[in-house]
Amino acid sequence: MSYLINEQVKKLNTRDIRKYKLSQNLKPLQMLTCYDYQTAQILNETSLDMILVGDSLGNVILGYDTTVEVSIEEMLVFASAVKRGAPNKFVIADMPFGSYSTIREGLTNAKDLFQKSKAEAIKLEGAYDYQLDLIKRLTQIGIPVMGHIGLTPQSVHQQGGYYTHGKNKDSAQKLMQEALGLQDAGVFALVLECVEPILSQRITQTLQIPTIGIGSGRKTDGQVLVINDLLKMGKDAPPSFCEPIANFYQLKKGAIESYLDQAFYLGFNDERLFTHN
Repeated sequence: MSYLINEQVKKLNTRDIRKYKLSQNLKPLQMLTCYDYQTAQILNETSLDMILVGDSLGNVILGYDTTVEVSIEEMLVFASAVKRGAPNKFVIADMPFGSYSTIREGLTNAKDLFQKSKAEAIKLEGAYDYQLDLIKRLTQIGIPVMGHIGLTPQSVHQQGGYYTHGKNKDSAQKLMQEALGLQDAGVFALVLECVEPILSQRITQTLQIPTIGIGSGRKTDGQVLVINDLLKMGKDAPPSFCEPIANFYQLKKGAIESYLDQAFYLGFNDERLFTHN
């Protein structure tokens, strides 16, 4: 359920999201990824709280092996399309790998992505000192930033693969410090990806900003899922933490096969093929 005021769906802003922690009897914040205009139009008509134009588009849309291959130019194209389709939703655009390797690069690329896509915010992975400084600079010039720690796909090679983070004491302490550092730097919300559930709950209880979990248990303030996984739009199985609610891959494949069978038996130019009751 979206954040409701007078029983009408309200487009969130960063102030609404921040004060969500103080709200009572509200269901978790819900965020889904989106990468195209038509899907954005659908989401624009739902009670969804936030849309993330994630660099996961590299995997599910462009067929890259990892998100590392996604460019800032590609993010701008997709983020702009989503924002055109969902003008009434709070849209966050991912800053892709290498686009904020330095503070100067980050400021330039974040400004361009934010300004040209018309998204309401951007998202950065990581919490190194220079990234915290960058976040402070961005928020000072009026660009809202969402943080992201735990499994950070842009750093998957450096991290050594995909796994749950925060299982041991040192890792847990590091993640807690990163979360607090990002909050102090000015992020309005924080994604916790594949963080050990008990630690995820502790971080959520400690922070004054909302946490958005993915593969991090149920004790966060909200959740985010890749819409292609949720609807099983691809051939491959989704991550174990995502239970698909449909099988669009088989549905679309079946519909196309049905059309091809009709075209074969009726003939391409047979007007019956294009007749609707």
